Amino acid sequence: MKQSQLFTKTQKFAPKDEQAKNAQLLIRAGYVHKEMAGVYSFLPLGWRVMGKIMNIIREEMNAIGGQEMQMSALQDPTVWKQTRWDSADVDVWFKTALQSGSEVGLGFTHEEPLTRIAKNYVSSYRDLPFYPYQLQNKFRNEVRAKSGIMRGREFIMKDLYSFSQSQEQHDAFYELSQKAYKAVFDRLGIGEQTFMTFASGGSFAKYSHEFQTICDAGEDVIYIDDEQGIAINQEVYNDEVLADLGCDRTKMREVKAAEVGNIFSLGTKFSDALDLTFTNESGVQEKVIMGSYGIGPGRAMGVITELLGDEKGLVWPEEVAPFRVHLIDLQQSEKAQEIYTALIEKGIDVLWDDRDARPGEKFADSDLIGIPWRVVVSQKSLDAGGVEVKRRTEDDVEVMSKEEFFAQLT
Repeated sequence: MKQSQLFTKTQKFAPKDEQAKNAQLLIRAGYVHKEMAGVYSFLPLGWRVMGKIMNIIREEMNAIGGQEMQMSALQDPTVWKQTRWDSADVDVWFKTALQSGSEVGLGFTHEEPLTRIAKNYVSSYRDLPFYPYQLQNKFRNEVRAKSGIMRGREFIMKDLYSFSQSQEQHDAFYELSQKAYKAVFDRLGIGEQTFMTFASGGSFAKYSHEFQTICDAGEDVIYIDDEQGIAINQEVYNDEVLADLGCDRTKMREVKAAEVGNIFSLGTKFSDALDLTFTNESGVQEKVIMGSYGIGPGRAMGVITELLGDEKGLVWPEEVAPFRVHLIDLQQSEKAQEIYTALIEKGIDVLWDDRDARPGEKFADSDLIGIPWRVVVSQKSLDAGGVEVKRRTEDDVEVMSKEEFFAQLT
């Protein structure tokens, strides 16, 4: 894509009321637009990043048997009134009145409506297990929305739900999902800083598991045993849990963290409430055992920004960057067109800065936008018979031929 055709532009300053580093950088670089507190629009650059994050999640969920679907955001109160429509435990509902006088809700999660859908397709043990998921906008009436895209009132969430015949079948998928989540965060470039963290399991299991990324901007506190690779959320950090997990309090370190995903068992809570049953091999009716598995793509994007961004701007891992190469043309030369065309033909995403702007402005914008590879066509590089190549994460610039650079990308 030619940068002259990109309708967004970089900004020198973020809105004065925006305190979060992730939002400041993403707004300045032209990735998101702040609509109001906790609500952001994703602009073309930002949506490309979100698309790549969601595709990574999609690929890993499909690999463990997930089936993608899309459910409605508008929620019928009828099904929710059987569980928690008016529950004091749910204080994040956005509800609105229809012209008829009845109410609908905006979905903040989807256990109830999906369980109701499942009743149409589950009757026998042969129908289980199955693992539907979606990547969909959720709405939560958060009291605090001061962490940029890491905590929003409208946000995209991947929510997968497991439907199993038995606890053993559920546990097998639960363990499989842990490995899939690790693969997701490794591919997003934050795997080394992300820990599967023991948290409260509620009334369904002794523990649930959160995926917490060490991050100063995070809202949670976790304790990590580095020797064992075990992390515990502050909410369940006590002597009983430490003993249960074989951890020594003197070896635990306290850090701030941001929750980027979670997995937890639901037992038969929703199949009990909505009467989701199946007939087992002996002809006996049983309740379906469920689990819930969430990842916040937007929150992950915010955490990547918080962790990897520097004083110059954004720094994207290659798998999620909006473009892989930022081609900076200082000469308006045929060489730049040649490289651009060759990259496109090789299927490599490239943003070509073809603007009539000063070199300093182009370099500053390139650092702010944060694309992994910067390739500069200048008189100096042309005289040397190549192009200037620099990685966003490095300071050194190397002049190399087009062929040598392309070899770096394979």
